[in-house]
Amino acid sequence: MPSQNRPEILYNLFTPVSSIKGVGPRIGEKIERLTGPCIIDLIWHFPSGILDRSYSPDIKDVETGKVVTLTVNVNSHRPSPINKKRIPYKVLCSDKTGDVSLVFFQSRKDYIQKILPVGEKRVVSGNVEVFDNQLQMTHPDIITTTSNLDHVKRIHPVYPLTEGISQNVLGRIIHDSLKQAPSMPEWLDSAMVNKKSWPSWINAIQNVHSPINEQELNPLSKARERLAYDELLARQLSIQLVRGRNSKRKGLSINSKGDLRNKLTDLLSFELTNSQKKAIEEINNDMASKYRMLRLLQGDVGSGKTIVALMSILNAIEFGKQAALMAPTEVLAHQHFSTIEPLLRELDITCVVLTGKDKGKSRKKILENIANGSTSLIIGTHALFQQELIFYDLGIAVVDEQQRFGVHQRLLLANKGKAVDVLLMTATPIPRTLMLAFYGELEESTLTEKPKGHNPVDTRLISLNRIEDVYKAIGRKLSKGAKIFWVCPLIEESKKLDISAATDRHKELQSIFGDNVGLIHGQMSQEKKLHTMSKFATSKMGVDKNNTDSLDLLVSTTVIEVGVDIPEASIMVIEHAERFGLSQLHQLRGRIGRDGQKSTCLLLYSNNLGETAKSRLTILRNTNDGFLIAEEDLKLRGSGDLLGTQQSGFPEFRVASIEDHKHLLPLARDEAKLLISRDPTLTSSRGNALKTLLYLFQSDDSIRLIQAG
Repeated sequence: MPSQNRPEILYNLFTPVSSIKGVGPRIGEKIERLTGPCIIDLIWHFPSGILDRSYSPDIKDVETGKVVTLTVNVNSHRPSPINKKRIPYKVLCSDKTGDVSLVFFQSRKDYIQKILPVGEKRVVSGNVEVFDNQLQMTHPDIITTTSNLDHVKRIHPVYPLTEGISQNVLGRIIHDSLKQAPSMPEWLDSAMVNKKSWPSWINAIQNVHSPINEQELNPLSKARERLAYDELLARQLSIQLVRGRNSKRKGLSINSKGDLRNKLTDLLSFELTNSQKKAIEEINNDMASKYRMLRLLQGDVGSGKTIVALMSILNAIEFGKQAALMAPTEVLAHQHFSTIEPLLRELDITCVVLTGKDKGKSRKKILENIANGSTSLIIGTHALFQQELIFYDLGIAVVDEQQRFGVHQRLLLANKGKAVDVLLMTATPIPRTLMLAFYGELEESTLTEKPKGHNPVDTRLISLNRIEDVYKAIGRKLSKGAKIFWVCPLIEESKKLDISAATDRHKELQSIFGDNVGLIHGQMSQEKKLHTMSKFATSKMGVDKNNTDSLDLLVSTTVIEVGVDIPEASIMVIEHAERFGLSQLHQLRGRIGRDGQKSTCLLLYSNNLGETAKSRLTILRNTNDGFLIAEEDLKLRGSGDLLGTQQSGFPEFRVASIEDHKHLLPLARDEAKLLISRDPTLTSSRGNALKTLLYLFQSDDSIRLIQAG
């Protein structure tokens, strides 16, 4: 969305790509899909390779198999015979030393005659080969007049493409877009620019799009490094402005005596870890301050985040406030309810679960009790921020698996009360570089220990060729009363294929092991999912293990990835493990090993698994450390996939690479802190240049924070 206050110097950069000569609706639509709607999006579309067209010999000296640029006379045309389109259209050309044929398949006669008129000279560039003892160039990459020879006879950037746009067309359009790039006021510190030997912004842009060798494509080249730092600095400035804004937002100073927390501690059958105690203290201090809390609680699988969150919830309830706990799925919301409600019942505190599936009179009654304050804790899904839900007095909002919610969704929940404290939780450990790049505005608590009873899981890699051996092994375990998860392959292109894979595997396992094999997937009704999960957890709930209605083997899609807590489950089979990210595999593995018993995770991999994929899975086999796995996952998949930036509301970096430019992150953070401390509203001469930088990277929200005071 264009900003009304954008500096005039940036106007041309934010005009539509259709403003470029020769870009009609059809090409414009394809370019917008590839790069974005504006000229600046084209400029951020960097080359991924180079192509040297400087080799320009006489025809008699041409070396075949190389890209060559020739200046030729157009002698005659030999169109394809009528009704014989398979025979190519040939244009016979020559220079003073020899002949070459230009060959076209299924091309329009009028178009070829227009661009290659008989009797004129043309510059052609492409691959040359010998066919029937004749030199020929099939579908030249470039056909132009001799006035453009110097432009053609050089090293050309090679860009990532989309269907329907050629390299030649996109290169021309980007070349034209660069004419709109202005010289900018320098927003970087001159001492740093000199120390790093960085070019100016405009020179950096021009250099990136005119590489003269492979080294200039490197993310650490001077031009790319400078532009990456620009983007990182813009992000860190935005973060500092948000942090400054949050630090000024008045809170409620929730400071209870801790009676409810102490009672809960007495109810627990385990002792809190030092990490949990420290996190609880940090959260309590935030809640007691006069400013609103915005804190991220992260920890590895099974590190006990839920209890820490519950202590924070009790802090608010004892102070007379309500609390909300939002989960991304109905299964996880009900899982939280089944864990938390019995504990709160002992403390005489009312707790309810609310999802989109609750209808009619029961839903109306739930909403009434929330509105009149008789319900203290509300656990739910996206239903919690719907307009019809009115809290009596919301004091704290806890968002579990926060990366699955958009920023605006989290804000909607926080806006359900006055000065609501917000605690975000994630069971996917976030690498330090990503914390710095994406979460710099948040205070952070990290759980580094696991409670007693969480043993390391024995992880093994097994080829799918040996699936019969796997069947025999789990058969032996089932005969001894084991609870087993079997997760089916992830097929990103189609949820229907996911379900089909799970359904087929369920039928096969059921034919072997009988009716105690269950199935759960995301398209099942909420009632059926919960019923299936409860049958799988029967021994946990005190039901006779010999009950024929119980389930001991559960076939599932990734719906069980997060939060599902069946302590008796001791075996996890993951089919086609190579199709999952490392962090997701670690999350799935975290569903077992929860009650002290020896647990095993079998990663079944494809028969044609490559060495790189196998080495990735070996990381899982060798470590149970989620933070180490998250770092490896970052290297393999990048920040966007790891965080799910589309879901989390964070924009992807256009220029910077977290892995390649992580050495610049601390510099950008420190400089942003210093700049905002000296010039919090960016009104100085350099401050105004920095506003231009923020607008350039479309951080308009940050500018509005300054303007709002």
